[in-house]
Amino acid sequence: MGFTEKGTRRIEADERRARLAVRHRLAGAARAATVEEVAGSLVALHATDPASVFLAVGARLKGGAGGGGGERPAAEGPVAGLERALYEDRSLTRMHGMRHTIFVFPTALVPAVHASTTRDVATRERAALLKDLAAGSPYDADWLAETERLLLAELEARGEATGTDLGSAVPRLRVRYTYGVGTRQEGPQPLSSRLLRVLGMEGRIARGRPQGAWTSSRFRWALAPDLPDPTDADAHAELVREWLAASGPATEADLKWWTGWRITDVRKALAAIGARTVEVAEGAGYVLPDDIDPVPAPEPWAALLPALDPTAMGWQSRDWYLDPAHRPALYDRSGNVGPTVWWNGRVVGGWAQRPDGEIVWRLLDDTGDVGEEARAAIEAEAARLAAWVGDVRVTPRFRTPLERELAAGA
Repeated sequence: MGFTEKGTRRIEADERRARLAVRHRLAGAARAATVEEVAGSLVALHATDPASVFLAVGARLKGGAGGGGGERPAAEGPVAGLERALYEDRSLTRMHGMRHTIFVFPTALVPAVHASTTRDVATRERAALLKDLAAGSPYDADWLAETERLLLAELEARGEATGTDLGSAVPRLRVRYTYGVGTRQEGPQPLSSRLLRVLGMEGRIARGRPQGAWTSSRFRWALAPDLPDPTDADAHAELVREWLAASGPATEADLKWWTGWRITDVRKALAAIGARTVEVAEGAGYVLPDDIDPVPAPEPWAALLPALDPTAMGWQSRDWYLDPAHRPALYDRSGNVGPTVWWNGRVVGGWAQRPDGEIVWRLLDDTGDVGEEARAAIEAEAARLAAWVGDVRVTPRFRTPLERELAAGA
């Protein structure tokens, strides 16, 4: 166990990669039996691209195309398991969270996410909508409130409905207003999609089962259940506690980036949970009070992780698992990661699915020869992925240079 001259525990990159392998359910022995275990271990699954949720879970489940366990059938698999958890048991919830991004969370964590993060964003989004309506339409706050009442009454009567269904039943939702008056983005926009998003952020409605396959983003909507209302301080502390359990050690900068909070909120939450200071390559890092002991490396492992995977996107500082020279091939211009190939805690390549369904991968040029063991393990993961994806074709919503090249057969 390493310490600095001041007696602070030093956690080197190798140990951080060992923690990642076990806590993010990537090493073989650490894989999960259920989708709930995966989501709980990761805290949040990126859901801006619906397919990413299923691919991220599939990479972390035990077994091949199945991966069930416990009380669930072994053949449940990532698709059936996630659809059950999201739309039947409601043990997982899809909602806006950190950084104004859609995630899938364990339902038990939803009150903390809403109180610490989503509620403030919802307040700003509602104010922006009212401002745009005032500037670019004849509709005011009273008109909007009545429109919401009609929408919510329709959802109560139907149980669930698509945006198109609601627009047919409530014609007010089909009106158009001018968005961004006086800006370069000025243009007509329908009310329905924006109002549904605001009501979702406010926790008044929730996304249900999509139309079409599991790759679809055309969701049905339903009334949301009432949420407990923790204090802001309790909610901040709970979310940081959960995230450090999954991703510690992490710096203040990592936490600020991941949560989207002000640095003062990050520091208050760290103090509230009694986080321990450790030393990492970037400087001061933080772990939970009982998480100071060394974590041994697991057995060698490989993984094919999807675009926007929560591990690849988990920290602001990523040099300890990703060579900065590889970023241009693996990220788009907005910082969204594409599909990645991992070996023992490092990103060593990328992968894609071609139009005929073949899963193809490539090691990055300067990773060197990772060895036959790694190549065999990566091939096995590609075969496991292909087996459960089957006939479905998955194209990332945010495409990256290497993914495009591989998908095209170059």
